[in-house]
Amino acid sequence: KVVMRYAGIASVLGVALLVGLYYMGRHPFLIPVFFDFRIILFGVFIFFALKEFRDFHQNGVLYFWQGLAGSVAFISLYGAIASALILLFELAEPEFLKSYIEKQMAQLRSLPAEVVERIGKEVVTRNLEALPATNVYALPKLYMFQGFVIGLFVSIIISVILKKQPTT
Repeated sequence: KVVMRYAGIASVLGVALLVGLYYMGRHPFLIPVFFDFRIILFGVFIFFALKEFRDFHQNGVLYFWQGLAGSVAFISLYGAIASALILLFELAEPEFLKSYIEKQMAQLRSLPAEVVERIGKEVVTRNLEALPATNVYALPKLYMFQGFVIGLFVSIIISVILKKQPTT
C-alpha cells in the first residue's frame, strides 16, 4: 500500500511536469534521458516510500532485496499509471504526437555528419522512414521503457542507502 500511494502521487506529478514542459514549448520526449526529471522524481519518491516501509512497517529493518522489490513495484506502478495518463493526454491533445514526430524528424535531419557516421546512415534513414507511422501507443511505451531503465539505477542506489540489518 505504501508503494502504491507513492507511485500514484509520483505518476500524476510526473505527467503534470511532462504536460507542463510541452505547453512551455519544450517537447518532453526530445529531452535526453540523462537530463530527465524522473531521475530526481524517482529518487525522492522511492526514498520516502522505502523509508516509510522500513520505519513504520518493518520495525526499522530493510533488507536490500526488500528495497529492490519495493522499488521495482513502485516503478512498475508508476509506469503503468503514467503511461495511461500520457495516452489519455495524447487522445485529448492530438498535436502532442504530431509535434513529437515533426521535431524528432527535424532533429534527425540536423544531425552533424560525424554523428550520422558514428550511428550509421542506415539507422538514421530507417528512423526517419519509421517516424511518420508512429501511433499513440509509441510514446507511452517509450516512457515506460525509459522509466524502467532510469528506475533500475535509482533503485539500486536507494536500496543500498536505506538497507538496515537487524542488530543481534
